[in-house]
Amino acid sequence: MSVETKTLSKEISEIFWREGFTLATAESCTAGNVAAIITAIPGSSRFYKGGIIAYANEVKQDLLHVAAASLEQHGAVSEEVVVEMAKGVMETLNVDHAIATSGIAGPAGGTPDKPVGTIWIAACNRETVITAKLSEDNGREKNIQAATKKALQLLLELCQNKENEQ
Repeated sequence: MSVETKTLSKEISEIFWREGFTLATAESCTAGNVAAIITAIPGSSRFYKGGIIAYANEVKQDLLHVAAASLEQHGAVSEEVVVEMAKGVMETLNVDHAIATSGIAGPAGGTPDKPVGTIWIAACNRETVITAKLSEDNGREKNIQAATKKALQLLLELCQNKENEQ
């Protein structure tokens, strides 16, 4: 875990402890890395309820309620699908915040339209969804690390915006 992701995770933990928020993750290309970073902080069990690693489209559909039409029309690596994944894990695990990732970490699997390094990330609560797209290929491990860091940044941004509204 990098110092930066550890710092992000610690900031998120402090907000979630203080506010009583709950969190779940739905991960495809990051394969549990986001959950691992979050749960590396002692006490994360007070707010982190669990995650679903959804590599296969059937898992995205069956457990995360991603519409078959979304997968068909946009593909698993799309903003539409990652938003449905985030909302789906929030519903399935009954939490008030979620993070989702879906992408092509590499080294293979890319297409001209979606090259290796294309990763969509969503963070949401009951009112708001924010997304980001990564598109730089720095090798599988660095692509996963970049997606994990961006997922944490999005969640922190979402929580800080909610705190500022209160």
